[in-house]
Amino acid sequence: MIKKIHIRYLKYLSKSFTKYDIHSPFLFDLITQVFDDNSKYPEYAKVEQLKKELLHDDRVIEVTDLGAGSRVDNNKKRTIRKIAKNASKPKRIGRLLFRISRYFQPGNILELGTSLGLSSLYLSCGSPESGIITMEGCPNISKLAKDNFRKAVMDKIKLVTGNFNDQLQDVLDGMKSLDFVFIDGNHQEEPTIQYFEQCLAKSNADTIFVFDDIHWSDGMEKAWENIIHHPDISLSVDIFHMGIVFLKKELTKQHFVIRF
Repeated sequence: MIKKIHIRYLKYLSKSFTKYDIHSPFLFDLITQVFDDNSKYPEYAKVEQLKKELLHDDRVIEVTDLGAGSRVDNNKKRTIRKIAKNASKPKRIGRLLFRISRYFQPGNILELGTSLGLSSLYLSCGSPESGIITMEGCPNISKLAKDNFRKAVMDKIKLVTGNFNDQLQDVLDGMKSLDFVFIDGNHQEEPTIQYFEQCLAKSNADTIFVFDDIHWSDGMEKAWENIIHHPDISLSVDIFHMGIVFLKKELTKQHFVIRF
C-alpha cells in the first residue's frame, strides 16, 4: 500500500512511527540527518563560488538538446551565464545532493545529465572517494564541465559525452555495480523509464535512485508513478523537485511526499 504524509506530520508523529508503518530508524534518520541538516559545510563554497563565476560568463556556445529541451531557453546559441542560471540546480537542491552523498557514501555514482558539472561536484564533494561517471549529450557543454572539474581539482569524475540511448549500455557494461544513480537528462516518460530499468540491472540492495524534475510534465509524472510502483522499489520520497527511491528489501513498500 502506498501512503502519503508531509514532513510536518512526520515530526509530530516521530514517537508513533509504528502506527503509520513508517520505518523509524531509516526514514527518521534520513529526515533529521539529511533533509533537516542545516550545517554550513565548507564544501558548499567550493561549488557555489564556481557557479558565481559562471553566472558572469558571457561567452556564447551552441547547445545540442537531445531530450525534451529547456522550458526557459530553447535557442541553440546560449550564453554560459544563462545556462548556469536556467539549467543548474538551485542551491538548496545542490546542497541536498551533497548531503545525500555524504550520508550514504556510495561507492559508484552514475549521473545522466552533467550540464556544467555543478551537481557532479556537489556529489563528489559529499563523497570524495566515490567513483563518478557523468554523462552529457551536448559536446560544447561537456567541454565546459570538464574545465569546471579541472578548476575544482576533482579527479574522481569521469565524463562521457554522447546520446544516452547510444552510450548508456556501454557505460553500464563497464561497471560492476551502481550505488547511486542521478537521472537528470532527457525529461521524457519513456526514456526515463528505460534508463531506470537499464540501471536497475546493475543495482544492489543499497542502491539509491534520484530523479530530477518528476513533475516537469505529465510524461515525467507518469514515469515517476511507473517507477515507484516497480516491484523492486520499497521506499520512495517525493520532494516535488526530485524523487528518491530505495531498494532495501527490509522496508515495506511506501511512498512519502515531503515538503522540502
